[in-house]
Amino acid sequence: MDRILVGGDIPVTLRRSARARRMTLRVARAGGEVVLTLPSRASLSDGRAFAESRAEWLRQTRAGMPPLRLVDHGALLPVEGRQRRILPHGGRRVELADEALLVPQGRPPGVLVETWLKHLAQARLISACGRHAEALGRGFRALALRDTRSRWGSCTHDGRLMFSWRLAMAPPEVLDYIAAHEVAHLLHMDHSAAFWAATGRLRPDYARHRDWLRQHGHELLAWRFRS
Repeated sequence: MDRILVGGDIPVTLRRSARARRMTLRVARAGGEVVLTLPSRASLSDGRAFAESRAEWLRQTRAGMPPLRLVDHGALLPVEGRQRRILPHGGRRVELADEALLVPQGRPPGVLVETWLKHLAQARLISACGRHAEALGRGFRALALRDTRSRWGSCTHDGRLMFSWRLAMAPPEVLDYIAAHEVAHLLHMDHSAAFWAATGRLRPDYARHRDWLRQHGHELLAWRFRS
């Protein structure tokens, strides 16, 4: 994959897309990676000029991104909205204490914590989606977890729900809002007024939790579980 340097100090990855109708610049919400997407017929020189014209915006946007953080012993990791110190212990499983997340010593903490968070997210989301689906009189076919970069959840036309397992790091009410949001799509596969009304019936305070994700979601995405 080709890369260029913009503004003398900003690395930009180039991607070609047959479906793209115009050039777009995207800055990853964690780490600040910049991707320039070009339509198939766009020239590299036009793409470079487009990126250069937005160099100052890119610089300011990247400066506001949180640095990437590695899950390791001693790190403070958010778990269900609370900061927990990752500490080694002599047990065989990851355990949640009052102010700590205890990880078996002698094993890679990132891999263990990631697996533990996935199980936590699955349990919380199955419960929340089941409750919300029952309230709407609808059912869903399956629930899957991914490590998505651009969305916290999705719903297909045939009732399959997908969520980011990183929601286990968010406050419980935020996770519950995302569950309500996607379950509401079982009724309305759009973001119409009817959809938001359905979401509001399930989670009347959804706007507050949506705003939390807009303000802090990139912080959850900044965590890396493998070096």
